[in-house]
Amino acid sequence: MKIMAANSNLPLARAIAGYLEMPLVDAQVRRFADEEIFVEIHENVRGEDVFVVQSTSYPANDNLMELLICIDALRRASARRITAVVPYFGYARQDRKPGPRTPISAKLVANLITEAGADRVLAVDLHAGQIQGFFDIPTDNLFAAPVMAADIQARYGDEDLMVVSPDVGGVVRARALAKRLDNAPLAIVDKRRDRPGESEVMNIIGDVKGRHCIMIDDIIDSGGTLCNAAQSLLDEGAASVAAYITHGVLSGGAVARVDGSALKELVITDSIKPTDAAKDSGKIRILTIAPLIGEAVRRIADESSVSSLFD
Repeated sequence: MKIMAANSNLPLARAIAGYLEMPLVDAQVRRFADEEIFVEIHENVRGEDVFVVQSTSYPANDNLMELLICIDALRRASARRITAVVPYFGYARQDRKPGPRTPISAKLVANLITEAGADRVLAVDLHAGQIQGFFDIPTDNLFAAPVMAADIQARYGDEDLMVVSPDVGGVVRARALAKRLDNAPLAIVDKRRDRPGESEVMNIIGDVKGRHCIMIDDIIDSGGTLCNAAQSLLDEGAASVAAYITHGVLSGGAVARVDGSALKELVITDSIKPTDAAKDSGKIRILTIAPLIGEAVRRIADESSVSSLFD
């Protein structure tokens, strides 16, 4: 087994390799003067089980091309099996046709990864579970919920907790976390979105008065929805509001928006390499999922159960 890293999230790749007590593959991923990507592997990988760690986060297109070229280089170097480890799967929000004459880009990206030569995909908290079906190769979707639940128990275990889904679509994810938190009660924020990036909170379904609310979601992008929901929960009498989000996209002025919001704290994972602004924020805290991914990689290499990680 070997672990190879492209450039999108080197700290996470190194942490995964550290968990597995092995070095990263000696490889170079660089660019020519015209920004063409070039990959060169400086060690023998023939017959090896190779895991390529690369989130397709900003800049999404560059990082996606790095992943595809790394896979192609490994295939041509006669690696026995190539697993694309994609902690954050970009384009996942384009998983259906929201209107006429629009693409399903998540399926296109799945096709690209497969055609490049990947034999397997390992992702974390895919935006929609059905994206696993877009791949014609085995796909494992890991859940960050166990990592988050342990942190919530350690920090808020003595509080009167309520798990909150920031929209109706996230109820299944919120219910799964609530079950891990000794069947904590569940609330839902009912919102309507007029256009992408904007939302209006309409109603809180559930009695949050006096409770410490934990919002759970897979992606925070602009942060508008989350910050509006936090304020609405406090307006309904919640004692405090914290948010646990797997993928901290945090585009534009999201960090400043979170810092100025009613949120007690925002907890994200390192599936995407945190920006300096996120690291310096007084309200943003980062949980590592390196042990979770590392253990899944070990089990895939050993041909043992991955699903039992979440029992």
